[in-house]
Amino acid sequence: MSHRDLLQSPVWSDLELGQAIPPGRHAISVALPCWRHVVGYEENDPAVVSKLTGGYPRFVIHRGVQELAGAAGVDGHCLPFPSEGTARQCAAFIHKATGESTTIHAHAGVFVVATSEAGRPALKAFWQHTGMIISTRQAEAALAGQAPPPNLEVRRSLREQLAGFYDCDPGDVFLTPTGMAAQFEALQAVQSRTPGLPTVQLGFPYVDTLKLQQKLGAGGLLLHNLDTITNDLEQLLTERKVAGCFGEIPGNPLLGSADLGLIGPILRRHGVPLVADDVVATPFNVDLSGFADLIATSLTKFIAGSGEVMGGALICNPRSPFYRELKGRIQAQHEDLLWDGDAEVINEQARDFPARMARHNRGGLWIAEQLRQHPAVERVWYPKWEFTEAYERVRRPQGGWGALITFLPRAADARAAAIFDRLEVCKGPSLGTVFSLACPFTLLAHYSELDWAEACGVSRFLIRVSIGLEEPAELWRRFERALASVG
Repeated sequence: MSHRDLLQSPVWSDLELGQAIPPGRHAISVALPCWRHVVGYEENDPAVVSKLTGGYPRFVIHRGVQELAGAAGVDGHCLPFPSEGTARQCAAFIHKATGESTTIHAHAGVFVVATSEAGRPALKAFWQHTGMIISTRQAEAALAGQAPPPNLEVRRSLREQLAGFYDCDPGDVFLTPTGMAAQFEALQAVQSRTPGLPTVQLGFPYVDTLKLQQKLGAGGLLLHNLDTITNDLEQLLTERKVAGCFGEIPGNPLLGSADLGLIGPILRRHGVPLVADDVVATPFNVDLSGFADLIATSLTKFIAGSGEVMGGALICNPRSPFYRELKGRIQAQHEDLLWDGDAEVINEQARDFPARMARHNRGGLWIAEQLRQHPAVERVWYPKWEFTEAYERVRRPQGGWGALITFLPRAADARAAAIFDRLEVCKGPSLGTVFSLACPFTLLAHYSELDWAEACGVSRFLIRVSIGLEEPAELWRRFERALASVG
């Protein structure tokens, strides 16, 4: 962890553009302090991009990973992958998407995929959408010529901790390099049951969840309207067969949930497995075992909390009627590719996750209530008030509503940018950190499809904030100053 206390001294001002959040070589976020910086990042403006010292690792290739790829000494555009199997999957995707050829080179314990300029977008898309990536810690070790044997004890400990959070056996927990890699493994498992059939996304998706299904699966069908989703799903499943359904509980950024109590029986009747994503709520707050067949989660976010490590997990729900079949398929395909150094960090940081999450819940709810009452705020999205009955159906008795809040200022087209610029919290991609972290989410996630997002009810002027462990009253004073600055 950095020596800078980001709870008290956030990275938020114009002059801090491009700084790693938290400071350090393994940071997973980067400072985009102003609205115009986000636009510049999305438009690849050299004035912005040249100042970035890093970024979210699936989107921005970190310097050490670039050095590792370059050290292989191969021609063309290249990226390193953690196993030969993953590299071959990437090569097959590039050929299918572009027709371009690839080469695979073993180097320093990793496998480097190289392709042409025409194949480069597909190479990058595979890295981003599947999350089957080399972490900064693994790159660092490879560059130093270090190849330690797998630390089976730390993996066992981490699986045991996660099994405790999910009320399952440690053998039901499969560790992955990222949360998206868990989604990718789930997609492969459900597609292998019924090859060639599309999957369905329930509710407006986190960007890569849908892209993964569309590009790496057999097509992804979006049912974005939670008001009509039960009828929409029933109608869709009477008209065609699908391989599985994916859903976030709650969704990101609008924080509503599909009602699994209504959807679950429909899926069971049609023999369709459900892959649920609990990243925003966390297993501390929700229990999805009554409905989900697989749970794909990101350990990067609240479970680790530090903002300096990547990891994920895929949970096989022992209460699922598909349990034996899906677990068998996952066991047959799974490679344990979470790097030991990352597993060690997550294992240690997960120990105080329940206590931290209780604090996140309290701060998140209090700030959300204050925002709802502020005259400069048009609307607040928070799980307590978005499709409440659906969320309450899966909320644990001691669980809360989490720490992710999305809000829309009044006269947002004129005021959202100024409010965001003046908000004194860390500003950059990701969520779930112990320090508050804000971004204009729609711009960051859907810049190339803003009209489509708005047609789905997601304004381009939204501000999303992951509430950290700051003292809530002091944090609220920062919000007040930003909201008051526009008059």
